[in-house]
Amino acid sequence: MQDTGRSTPLRLTVGPWPHTSLEVGGLSACEAVDFGLALCLGEQPAERAPVRLYVMGENKWRDFPFWPPPEYEHQRFHLRPGGAQATDPPPADAAPDGYYYDPADPTPALGGARMSFAAKAGPLDQAKLEARPDVLTYTKSALDQDVEVIGEVSAEIFFRSSLPYADVFVRLCDVDEKGRSINVCDGLTSLTDADELTRATVQLWPTAYRFKRGHRIRVQISSGAFPCYNRNPGTGEPRATATTLRAADQQVFHDPEHPSAVFR
Repeated sequence: MQDTGRSTPLRLTVGPWPHTSLEVGGLSACEAVDFGLALCLGEQPAERAPVRLYVMGENKWRDFPFWPPPEYEHQRFHLRPGGAQATDPPPADAAPDGYYYDPADPTPALGGARMSFAAKAGPLDQAKLEARPDVLTYTKSALDQDVEVIGEVSAEIFFRSSLPYADVFVRLCDVDEKGRSINVCDGLTSLTDADELTRATVQLWPTAYRFKRGHRIRVQISSGAFPCYNRNPGTGEPRATATTLRAADQQVFHDPEHPSAVFR
């Protein structure tokens, strides 16, 4: 996002509240009122940076000239054997990891971006979800310095299923010194040729987050987040009317020829 000389300035303010929250207030609410009143009165709003973000983890508002911010370097977090994760590419002898996905017992959604008053949204403890056998986790060693992820987040997951129809769900998490895993952002993509080894590109929600020194960066891989995303029946039928559910064996590859990773 960039102001290109319009008479009415462009403003982007992104805070840490869920979309359905009734508690939006503080700085953002005051700015919205002041901005709108100035325009209604035919006046120019007060000067401010075009982009203002609440950086989670740091828990502070910060200003930026553009969205996405231009100063952050591209970085890949590679999945590695044994549930590990690192910036270095995976070793040559890395075997794929696997899990069994059953749409009759779909992997549940836990926190994250939700459009529902009935379910908790935002950052939540992921322990219950990560204990499920249909969720893989890959965790980086403890950070020796703060790491910021601000902007677009994507994943490339080399994936194969026993069925042609499958979903790949990817979630980025922050694990604190006590081992508590909290979700940061996530995304899902659907495949129609999943029975062949496929590079699944997953676009996660953009974020503004600081992983603190001593924390660990974790990636979850699964095949659903129900009911935030409707479950994949595994048959190719329309999801809203499917009557047959087929379970599948899923594989995630992470070797030099198939370097699965999350990146920004």
